[in-house]
Amino acid sequence: MSSLMAKLGILAAGVVLSGCMQATTYQPAPEATLKPVDRAQLAKAQYAKVVNEPFRRAIVDYHRKEAPGSIVVDSDNHYLYLVQDGGKAIRYGITVGEEAMAWSGIAKIGSMTEWPPWHPTPGEISRLGVPKFVAPGPDNPMGSRALYLYSGGKDTLFRIHGTNQPEYIGASISSGCIRMTNEDVIDLYNRVKMGTIVVVLEPKHGDSPFNSQMALQGGGNTMQ
Repeated sequence: MSSLMAKLGILAAGVVLSGCMQATTYQPAPEATLKPVDRAQLAKAQYAKVVNEPFRRAIVDYHRKEAPGSIVVDSDNHYLYLVQDGGKAIRYGITVGEEAMAWSGIAKIGSMTEWPPWHPTPGEISRLGVPKFVAPGPDNPMGSRALYLYSGGKDTLFRIHGTNQPEYIGASISSGCIRMTNEDVIDLYNRVKMGTIVVVLEPKHGDSPFNSQMALQGGGNTMQ
């Protein structure tokens, strides 16, 4: 009996150790990515900078086949991945669009803006009762950075951008755009460039056939 108990104890210890080795390490976005204007603007923010732990920035194992440097958006699980070398990715929590407003496919970053103004679409103005223009700043729904997604050389009107509502990271409430915390989107902005491939996986289709290699080879719903 004592021998059996000892073996069970070793097995249990192994399970605990295995779980620790696989645990996700959450990290704040590096402070070094913030410019003086970013620090000044974020210091004015009226919102609470609280994000549930599962949606905090993390370095994780990555099993899909997108090329390093690609962005992959998993709307189902509310994560955005920046693919790295060596089977790793930087994972960020996101807010995504309601299902009726969701978009999927392959895009390229066609424009990048720091502290953008907000020009709501006519539909947003009608639906949300917002003004036609909101100046840049921490209370602007576009947040600190915006990456504009283009298809065939045309603006899709879908963006990856910051938010003045970080409490909704992990939810599906936006008008279709992909929201990140202001700190996280600054970190992402500094790591990507014009022309970066953005793969937005189909809803309820985690193993979407879309991938960055298709886009680079000119296949699928490629954006230029």
